[in-house]
Amino acid sequence: MTWRDLIYLNKSDRQVLLALLVVGVIALAAFFFAGGKDEAAKDRFDAVEVPLQHGQRTASSAPKYYYVEGRRVERFAFDPNTADSTQLLRLGLQPWQVRNIYKYRAAGGIYREKADFANLYGLTVKQYRELEPYIQISPDYRPASTLHLPRQHARSEASLSASVADSAQTVPPVVYSPKIKAGETVDLNALDTTVYKTVPGIGSFFARRILDYGRRLGGYVSVDQLREIDDFPMESAIFFIVSAKIEPSLKINRLSLNDLKRHPYINYYMARAIVDYRRQQGPIHDLHDLSLLPEFPEDIIARLRPYVSYE
Repeated sequence: MTWRDLIYLNKSDRQVLLALLVVGVIALAAFFFAGGKDEAAKDRFDAVEVPLQHGQRTASSAPKYYYVEGRRVERFAFDPNTADSTQLLRLGLQPWQVRNIYKYRAAGGIYREKADFANLYGLTVKQYRELEPYIQISPDYRPASTLHLPRQHARSEASLSASVADSAQTVPPVVYSPKIKAGETVDLNALDTTVYKTVPGIGSFFARRILDYGRRLGGYVSVDQLREIDDFPMESAIFFIVSAKIEPSLKINRLSLNDLKRHPYINYYMARAIVDYRRQQGPIHDLHDLSLLPEFPEDIIARLRPYVSYE
């Protein structure tokens, strides 16, 4: 055997070897090309002048990244009816909360007392308690009815003007409170956003969410069902009660698959199991009939029972 016999490769082996060499060359070229771009980008990034704050290191000793100053929260007296966006942001409110305040005021909304500001969406109890001492509502935003005077025809114009001035000083301020007090409650099945908004911590957004979810359920059977509403402020739940028993409205033997799965407690697979059971076994006389199906464990049956009608 000669050395040529040892290094001899047939045609197919040579093709494979050639293909591997080509792939290796391409990979090596790509590595160097990408590395060059990364170095260039790094050089450009490092070349960016870093904004410095008073008392920081010089540019030569500063880290190669932008310095972002943290927002410092301040406390000062403000009127939510007139404060501008700069002041509201300095108080620590989020930009989207400031936008909501502007929208509320643009729609004619008025903060008549400090408690009204607690309705701001996203405002926590801790934040409100920190801001409350600094909220100063101008008397210009009190109800105009506080300036009402009885008619006195016998008075002259001069004496009437003097009386108005005196009355404006002596009339005690009227406390306008649209919110219910501690110990008072509202019915969760009122299904009225105006009623819901009288609850502390509940504004238009969550009032609408409570109403919509109650309609989808067919009524509330427990205050704990408010936990099923995303991000609901459960500290407001103490002001709700369920005073009346609901009428079952989920007609389990009549509704189609699509109608069944619209209920919050029934998903597609459960609706399909109900339809299949009706087709194979006939009408459902009690939810216990479905207990052998894997889609209906005991806890699901217990949640559904108040809503199911077998007619």
